[in-house]
Amino acid sequence: MSLSFVHLRLHTEYSLVDGLVRLKPLINAVSAAGIPAVAMTDQSNLFALVKFYTLSMETGIKPICGADMWVANEDPALPPTRLLLLVKDATGYRNLTELISRGYQHGQKQGQAIVQRAWVKSAAEGLIVLCGARQGEIGQALMGSNPGDADALLEEWRTVFGDRFYLEVQRTGRTGDEDHLHQAVALAGRSGCALVATNDVMFLEQEEFYAHETRVCIGEGRALDDPRRPKLYSEEQY
Repeated sequence: MSLSFVHLRLHTEYSLVDGLVRLKPLINAVSAAGIPAVAMTDQSNLFALVKFYTLSMETGIKPICGADMWVANEDPALPPTRLLLLVKDATGYRNLTELISRGYQHGQKQGQAIVQRAWVKSAAEGLIVLCGARQGEIGQALMGSNPGDADALLEEWRTVFGDRFYLEVQRTGRTGDEDHLHQAVALAGRSGCALVATNDVMFLEQEEFYAHETRVCIGEGRALDDPRRPKLYSEEQY
């Protein structure tokens, strides 16, 4: 029996600040690898949805639509955290589009569309949620050595989404990935929450890493050789 990995977190070139994946090469690569499905989860937008859906269906690939969202922290002094929302059905699609619009209309801050936790909860029907790995609020609690807070946050989200909420883990060689992974596995063990592995895909081929770094620098207004530039990505995100 052959096993395949389905990517559930992937930013295309329509994720303007950090994505480099072009849609047609993506679908061709997924088809060639024998992968039955793939998700498109651009940051706070669904610009590529129609083209992605059409190409996927024409090629016999199951399209999974979603968005990588910024969620306001309960403490307004702290930065927002990540949450990945995947569409389960037509109701979920409508809820996600309304949530994204609400983020742009009422939650923009420094160019980011930020949604409130209460908004996400009110739009829960028809959506599947991945916790955002170490960039999500549960991951931040784990990385901050606050397992009690992580347990409480997980229970809070599962009360809303039930078995449609998943703990997300990554192994991309970035600082903190391994520490978070082991703590998330322990949290899954004591809570019974299912784990999902993602690769936080930003580019199609490994050798595109430096082109991706260039795009990020352009978006941030930084120089590629600036030693003070934060290194947020790795060569493994392909």
